[in-house]
Amino acid sequence: MFGWFRKRPLLDPAAAEWIVEAFEWALYAFGTDYFAERTVLVKPNDRHFPDRIGNANDLALKIFERVRAFSGMEGWPCRLAMQEADPSIHMAPAVLVQGAPQGPAGTFRMRTSEDGAERHALITFNPKQLGDPESLVATFAHELAHYLAHSVKEKPPGGEEFEELATDVLAVVTGFGLFIANSAFKFRQYQSGTVQGWSVRQQGYLGRYEATYALAIFCALKDIPRREVEPHLQSSLIPAFRQAWREIDGSTAIVRLRRIDVRKNPGNVRTLPGTARTVEAS
Repeated sequence: MFGWFRKRPLLDPAAAEWIVEAFEWALYAFGTDYFAERTVLVKPNDRHFPDRIGNANDLALKIFERVRAFSGMEGWPCRLAMQEADPSIHMAPAVLVQGAPQGPAGTFRMRTSEDGAERHALITFNPKQLGDPESLVATFAHELAHYLAHSVKEKPPGGEEFEELATDVLAVVTGFGLFIANSAFKFRQYQSGTVQGWSVRQQGYLGRYEATYALAIFCALKDIPRREVEPHLQSSLIPAFRQAWREIDGSTAIVRLRRIDVRKNPGNVRTLPGTARTVEAS
């Protein structure tokens, strides 16, 4: 009867296993050599993002360049553009439009120059994210992870249907797990004119607990102590992170992931760098 009081696993076993398999795929895409030697846990602090620029567009470009650098993709040809602003949901004081169309946080697609000489990625972001730099970083990390995944022939576990979820995992592998987890679910108070209330927003594809579980795996593989992580994690996610930490610590999944070595694999994306650096903001 005492088994009734045992704590349930943070995730369904099938979901936890898929995340481990996605890590295997992501490490293949990113390369275990780069992951072991250069990848860091990127944090929302002045050390990793020290820029203070008055112009919002210039700041977005600077943040994008830093995300590219942490991802090891400085030389990959890509361009950055801002999407059109979403329609306002506030039609009049105390009047909100329910279900108003909202643009995506970001997009990724490959483009070819008019002369056919260059292939580059076009990454866009929603201008509303200029007021939320942490979400903007998560968007850039996700879209750049798309770029990495685009260079790998092997499909993620589950195939195309799970591509966006696996891209979030790949963004965690590149070091942006704090941003992916913190941006997965936000509950905040808002005030606009005479309208006040609470808003709930979900960004990304992994749920908040799935993203937190993936972050815990990253920290276990990199031997990053909890005390370096929790001050930067949403307070509501700290219990989930601690539980994931306990479940992962010394598990067979971590042993399995540590054994992966794709340093010499010819399909490793690290052998396919871009040849030019082209970054623009518009």
